[in-house]
Amino acid sequence: MEHLIDLRRARLAVTYAFVVQGICFASLVTRIPTLQERFDLADVTLGLLVGLVPIVAGVGSVVAGALSPRRGSRAVLRVMGPTVPLGLVLVGLASSIPVLLLGLVVVGFGLGSVDASMNIQGVRVQDDLGRSVVASYYAAFSLAGLVGALLAALAAGSTLALGAFFALVALVTVPGQLAVGRWLLPGHPTPAAETAERPRISWTPVVVVGIALMCVYIADSGASSWSAVYLNDGLGSSEATAALAYGCYALMTMVGRILVDRSVDRAGPVPLVRIGGLVAAAAALALALAPSPAWALVAFGVLGLGICPAIPLAFSAAASHDPTASGVAVARVNVFNYAGFVVGAPLIGGIAEGVGLRWAFAALVPILLVVPALAGWFRVAPHARPDPVVDGAVPA
Repeated sequence: MEHLIDLRRARLAVTYAFVVQGICFASLVTRIPTLQERFDLADVTLGLLVGLVPIVAGVGSVVAGALSPRRGSRAVLRVMGPTVPLGLVLVGLASSIPVLLLGLVVVGFGLGSVDASMNIQGVRVQDDLGRSVVASYYAAFSLAGLVGALLAALAAGSTLALGAFFALVALVTVPGQLAVGRWLLPGHPTPAAETAERPRISWTPVVVVGIALMCVYIADSGASSWSAVYLNDGLGSSEATAALAYGCYALMTMVGRILVDRSVDRAGPVPLVRIGGLVAAAAALALALAPSPAWALVAFGVLGLGICPAIPLAFSAAASHDPTASGVAVARVNVFNYAGFVVGAPLIGGIAEGVGLRWAFAALVPILLVVPALAGWFRVAPHARPDPVVDGAVPA
C-alpha cells in the first residue's frame, strides 16, 4: 500500500511539473508583444530572439538526458524546475537587450531540461502503475496553458508591470515545486546496474518516432503562430473571432488528451497515432479549402484533436526502446519537439509570403501524412530486462 501511495504522489508531482511548464510557457508567449514594445524590436529581431528559446531548449534537453542516468531525473527536475519561472522574472525585469537575451537563455535551457526530465519521470510512473497516464500530463499542460494565457491577458489589460506579473507567477509556482519535488521517483541506478554490462539503446526506432513527433510539432507551431492571422487576414474575420482560432485548437487538444489514456489501453498506441495523423491531415486540407471563418474554427479544433495522440505516445514509445531505463531516449526524442517548433512557424510564414496562407496550410497535409506512415514505430516494445532503478528510495 505504501508503494501505491508513493506512486500516486509521484504522479501528482509530475502533473504539477507539467502544470507549471504550461503556465510559464503561455505567460511568456502571450506577453511577447509587451517585450517588443518595450525594446522597440523589429519583427526580424523579435523572431530571432524568440527563435533562440527552442534552440537553447534543445540543448537543455540533451544535457538533462545526459545527467539523468548519473544523478536521476528527480534531481534534475528538482534543480531545474524553478529556473523556468525565475528566468521569466529576469525577462520581465530586463531593461536592456543583453539582460533580455540572458533571461531568454535561462528560460529556454530550463524549459528543455524540465521537458526532458518530467517526461522521463512521467514514463517511469506510467511503467510502475501498469497503465497509460502520460497523456493526462499533457492534458494538464494544455489546461494550464489556457489558464496562463487568460492570466497574462488580464495582466496585460491592467497596470501591473510585466516584471511584477512574472514575479507573481514565480511566487505562486516555485513553492509548490519545492514542496512536491520529494515525491518524484528517485530513479537512481542500483549498484548492480552500475557495474554490470548494460544493454544498448536501439536508436533507429527512437529517431523514427522523433521524426513523426517533429512533423506534429511543425503543424502545432504553424497553428499556434498563424491561426489568428489566417482568420483575420485570409478569411476576413474580426479580430475577436480570429482570437478564437487558437482557443478552439488548444481546447480540442486538451479534450483529446483526456481521452487518449483510456483509449490507448484498449486499442494500443499504433491505431491512435495512425487515425490521429489522418484526421490531422484532413483538418489541414479543410483549412486550406475553408470558405468561411466558421469552417476554419472547426478545422482548427479537429486539427488539435488529430495531433494530440502522437505527442504523449512518442515518449512512451521512446522509453520502451530503452532497455536501460536511463531516460536518455526520452530526452533525445524530446529534441525533435523543438526542431518542429523552430521549423513550423517560419515554414508557414515563408510559404504564406510567397503564395498565401491557404497554400501554407495545404503544405501541412503531406507533412502530417508522415505521422500515420510511421505509426507502426509507436508500438510499445517490452523491456529486455527489469528496469535497473530503485522505485522506493535512494539506495544507501
